[in-house]
Amino acid sequence: MEVYMLNKPAGYLTAVRDRSRPTVMELLPPELRRLHPIGRLDLDTEGLLLLTDEGRLDPLLLRPEAQVEKLYFFRAFGRLEQEAFDRMAAGVELEGTGVRSLPARAWPEGYSSIGACEALLPPKKHNHLMKNPGRPVTAGWIALREGRKHQVKLMVKAVGGHVFTLKRVSIGPLVLDPELPPGGFRPLNAAEIVLLPRVE
Repeated sequence: MEVYMLNKPAGYLTAVRDRSRPTVMELLPPELRRLHPIGRLDLDTEGLLLLTDEGRLDPLLLRPEAQVEKLYFFRAFGRLEQEAFDRMAAGVELEGTGVRSLPARAWPEGYSSIGACEALLPPKKHNHLMKNPGRPVTAGWIALREGRKHQVKLMVKAVGGHVFTLKRVSIGPLVLDPELPPGGFRPLNAAEIVLLPRVE
């Protein structure tokens, strides 16, 4: 079994192939393109993505009943107080899905402004957003044991925020290597491999 960690940059689709958009596989050398991503990260989401040649590993990390926690760091427009994080932790209705998120862990990191986050703003909306540089921005964390499409964004939206940067930092006990630049990858080392669920 081979498992690699990739620090996925924004702008890459989590797919083996796509007709029109660049995929995470294009970040790998040809000899590693036999691997497949475990799960998905949105096109504009960054951070830890695992790739493997072992299909039996996927459900052991992805199914809600596996209880593997995924930790995300986000920045969102709007000031989200502790009450908003408590609501997300308890579970919120995910707009457009008809379902409620499972209990999670959620806590604030701090507050700033659009002007202070200028370098991180979406390029297409930069000029419009900078018309109000004092608008508040919340940085926070969400740890999930499920993985619905756009889940972090929908949870934050449900409590009045709008995510504009999102990064997955860990999957269970596996933490993104801080030395890996965006687009960088490496095989898991022996100490990391033993942290994975055992494939029978």
